[in-house]
Amino acid sequence: FASCYGDHMVLQKKPSGAVVWGHGELGAVVTVTLSGASGLIVLEKTAQVKGPSGTWTTVLDPMDRGGPYALTAEQGLENVTLQDIYFGDVWLCSGQSNMAMTVLQVTNASQELAMASRYPYVRIFAVAPAHSDVELEDLERIDLPWSIPTAAENLGHGNFTYFSAVCWLLGRSLYEALGSPIGLVEVAWGGTPIEAWSSRRALQACGLLEDMGREAPQSSLWHGASFNLKPACTSPHQHLSGPQTPSVLWNAMVHPLLNMTLQGVAWYQGEPPFLSPGVEQPPLSHRALTSPSFWGIGEANAFLHTDQYNCTFPALIADWRRAFHAGSAGQTEPLLPFGFVQLSTYRRRSADDSFARLRWHQTADLGVVPNARMPSTFMAVAMDLGDEHSPYGSIHPRDKQNVVHRLLLGARAVAYGDKDLVFQGPYPTRAILEVTGGLLNVTYSQELVCRQRDAQAFEVCCSSQASPCRWLPAPVVAVGSRTVTLALGGCRTLVLGLRYAWAEWPCEYQACPLYNPQGLPAPPFL
Repeated sequence: FASCYGDHMVLQKKPSGAVVWGHGELGAVVTVTLSGASGLIVLEKTAQVKGPSGTWTTVLDPMDRGGPYALTAEQGLENVTLQDIYFGDVWLCSGQSNMAMTVLQVTNASQELAMASRYPYVRIFAVAPAHSDVELEDLERIDLPWSIPTAAENLGHGNFTYFSAVCWLLGRSLYEALGSPIGLVEVAWGGTPIEAWSSRRALQACGLLEDMGREAPQSSLWHGASFNLKPACTSPHQHLSGPQTPSVLWNAMVHPLLNMTLQGVAWYQGEPPFLSPGVEQPPLSHRALTSPSFWGIGEANAFLHTDQYNCTFPALIADWRRAFHAGSAGQTEPLLPFGFVQLSTYRRRSADDSFARLRWHQTADLGVVPNARMPSTFMAVAMDLGDEHSPYGSIHPRDKQNVVHRLLLGARAVAYGDKDLVFQGPYPTRAILEVTGGLLNVTYSQELVCRQRDAQAFEVCCSSQASPCRWLPAPVVAVGSRTVTLALGGCRTLVLGLRYAWAEWPCEYQACPLYNPQGLPAPPFL
């Protein structure tokens, strides 16, 4: 079998058929059988080993949730059997270091680890960090073969290794909500930009590879000249972050999984490095994390090609969907549900608005998802979950439970069709100027709960010309059930724009100005 299969795995349940593939002798016929606990054969398939790679592929008949089953592949006198297999939902979790943070590193870690034994039907698998200049057929290495979760060995293995806390907590919550076995596949590497996770096709769709020579650079850092792209900042610690070269993680870590039938994807990526010019040195405990043994927090898109993210992110989603749909012989949905975490916080006092811009670009500049450019997606807003005292640096907040609660609502609504679920916070639908009173009335899509009257949260662009814009605070005068009234005292000319929570650290922990009655924060907007 290919390396992403093994004992204890979860395969995608019906209505999809699970794809199974592996290696064999060229031209040989492989018989694949699925048998139940009593040894009774449930289904049998045959597949021919094809060249030049010597692989065989078959699609199993759609199966109800449950197990355990045994899966056998037979070629001539040789056979291999995988045991303790269940059918359920398979989720792929990808991104950089906030996805790679393990259960050991989050709030209430000991309590979360102690509960692991209650979830024997949530199975976990982790791909080892690897990069390649060419698309690989099979994984080079795996960090964690399919496993039943255990507190010490795999959920609490170490810092930024395996298993992902966001992925585990999401899988566990989905299991509680649905009652189906859940298979979780972690594919993450700290400090990596979206370009490394994108295929060449996806990058070409955003015009990012047009100046490339015939060959991609061999090094794991950007070659500014070859790409006509330069990092926004360079740091002596850059070599400690994950690979930056376009497509190298797609090639080595995603491409080998394309035959897998999936239910959904969860993505957490975009944060910048710890260390860049003009940023104070973090305390020693943080510096220890950037030793070469650590997978780096590295350069990513809040400081690298930030303003191309409104193309690169929708392009990655569309491209992954096409590729997984084709690779699974049409079994993975063409609009594969795709959830992501909007960036949290980093520096409390930053004049730079790269975080705010990237949050906006994560929605393809439309503020909320799903939207026309990003159908079948869902987002967990995390800007109110800052963690200044995180031992892993404030870029790595420890409250992953609230992140996952917000992701879960989106998954249930978008991936599982729960129409009655409110899964995102209030968003403005219109703004009306009361010129005589110097007021701006902003109407929202949902009922509002005001947790904080923050004078800086709303700003207006106040200028006689659009560029450069002069942003001035617009204090909140009143909050109605669905309206916010802002004072425009400082604005003597036209109001050309309005923005909310446009800062790297827009509010204190769970204390942004606006939420809905379900406790979901109003996302930032421009």
